[in-house]
Amino acid sequence: MRCSHCGELHEITLHSSINAMQEPALKASVKDGSLFVWECPHCGTANLARYACLYHDPQERLMIWLLPDGPVPETASVAATLDSLDGYTLRRVKDVGSLIEKVNLFDAGLEDTVMEMCKYVTRMELAEKDRSLADIALKFLRLDGADNELLFSYPKDGQMHGARTGFHVYEDCRGILQRNPAVHPDKGFAQIDQDWIARFFR
Repeated sequence: MRCSHCGELHEITLHSSINAMQEPALKASVKDGSLFVWECPHCGTANLARYACLYHDPQERLMIWLLPDGPVPETASVAATLDSLDGYTLRRVKDVGSLIEKVNLFDAGLEDTVMEMCKYVTRMELAEKDRSLADIALKFLRLDGADNELLFSYPKDGQMHGARTGFHVYEDCRGILQRNPAVHPDKGFAQIDQDWIARFFR
């Protein structure tokens, strides 16, 4: 890959697939983002490597496909794989930050569909105080404290900020989705994000 600063080309190691159960060290590198960062040996610049990567956790029956450059390929091998994955949660994401969020979210035992509804509600609450926050991209970080508050991050004015909300908001959102069965993921590797929840709630 080419360094974003000095333009030098260097060979780096890419991981097209990761088995979280067999390779716990790689899972840890996904969670802290270091798996996708490489340092240029010429100038020392930290670069982000953008490439497709399939994250697989057999124990949790979870697959998350990082596809920066487009949709899931429509091939016979992909179709055959989908047919064999009954009972799996299948997701696709467009960027490394979303992959990290999904892994953290499922590790915490949470549902991403409910979390998107929860982020939607949290954005509305933040926008009541500051209209510029109506469309911010909230990312789930972790459950925090004895009451399991939801901790989020979001970018604003070139800096990262934090927001938190009570776990009861998550539980309320789960109830809303249970009462609205039309709000559900697409078949196959579904992209569950801010745009997805906006299709149902505006």
